[in-house]
Amino acid sequence: GIHKLTKLLAHLNTSPKLSLTGVKRLRLSLASQNDHFGARHFVKEDLPRIRWANPTLDIEVRREIKTPQEQWKAQMEVELPNGTVQRIDMQDKWSTTILKELMDLAGGDPWKRHVQECQKAGTPVIPTGEK
Repeated sequence: GIHKLTKLLAHLNTSPKLSLTGVKRLRLSLASQNDHFGARHFVKEDLPRIRWANPTLDIEVRREIKTPQEQWKAQMEVELPNGTVQRIDMQDKWSTTILKELMDLAGGDPWKRHVQECQKAGTPVIPTGEK
């Protein structure tokens, strides 16, 4: 009901706002289960906030079945408007680390200001802590 919606909106509007600058597309590849825990948490918790802040951004998520014998890594491709693709390795990383790497790459001036303010105040850049 209304309580659940209020809680969802509070999560989507959590500071800092996750606006991306100069990004055409995000492509994420990860295991659907049993591996890539930080990447899966990032998709569940942080990707909705990125979508909320960037409604026109093209986001593709490929969740594939990965057997224990397979050795492929979770990764994110950040495509810029000129077609250049930068990759973020999401393997064995906390979701907060993945988010910080993406924002450091594409968060632009608002993100840089947020980081500076947090450093001055001695507060975490991503306030939710390690997940």
